[in-house]
Amino acid sequence: MRDNTATMPNEKEKKAAFVAVIGRPSAGKSTLINLLCGERVAIVSPVPQTTRNAIRGIVNREQGQLVLVDTPGIHLSEKKFNCRLTETAVRAAGEADIILYVMDAARPPGPEEEAAAELTAKLFRAGLDSGQTPLIVAVNKMDRDGADFRRAADFLTARFAPPNAVFDQSCVFPLSALKNEGVETLLAALYKTAPAGDPFYPDEYYTDQEMDFRISEVIRGAALPYLRQELPHAVYVEVADRELQSVGTTQFLWVRAFIICERESQKGMIVGKGGAIIKAIGETSRKELNRILDWKVKLDLRVKTSKDWRHKDSVLRKLL
Repeated sequence: MRDNTATMPNEKEKKAAFVAVIGRPSAGKSTLINLLCGERVAIVSPVPQTTRNAIRGIVNREQGQLVLVDTPGIHLSEKKFNCRLTETAVRAAGEADIILYVMDAARPPGPEEEAAAELTAKLFRAGLDSGQTPLIVAVNKMDRDGADFRRAADFLTARFAPPNAVFDQSCVFPLSALKNEGVETLLAALYKTAPAGDPFYPDEYYTDQEMDFRISEVIRGAALPYLRQELPHAVYVEVADRELQSVGTTQFLWVRAFIICERESQKGMIVGKGGAIIKAIGETSRKELNRILDWKVKLDLRVKTSKDWRHKDSVLRKLL
């Protein structure tokens, strides 16, 4: 950890920091961020690698402001799409003031955890060399059967011991994001570690996502429970058009969006018999959008194909 004794800020000074939240897929990063921010800023799903972008959730407390950057899970794959996801996580961590590494206490460490730890140690060493980027670890899902904090702590000691990194075991926190247990202790540690500074965003912000991105993520999140096997990774959502309209004194937001899949055979799976699935996705999406936006939403939701889009640089640049 960095030595702050020479520049210890006044306790009354406000803190401000970007926190990169990294870990392997399905460690509970998005659940933790949503809990801390008090709103759903990231999709939560049992499907691995649901998060595709560096999504920012903003925590405003009396101590100051933390910008939590939810990153894609570190995934072992040579596929172009998965490599781009890992690049997104690395970029976000490299630009952060603090690295928050999230582990799943209920799963024994495997190859993906090894890869995530190796990457985290590399980023942590780089931060130590520049006098920045301290590391804090959240051992999540302590409420689950099979959760083993000692197993996680031993793994961390082995992976972050010298010469890999100089790691402080007091910066490891057991918690359950799902049950909101141990989370405030973790948050206090993040604020204690954060440097003094002015907030990056106004106090009322809980995310800085642009509207089209928020709309597309809400729709993708609504679609995930209806998609199976490889299909969740084979779709993305594009907001084609939106317009603020009025009927009398009532304003509403009209949105046309497309769920885009890779093959014609997948369209039927998304539409469903008699359009039942696409209708259900649309209804779920509208309810959530009505909750988070300032207007009632009219959603025109359709499905189309873009053959092998995960291999197209033009599409990946737009999405990631």
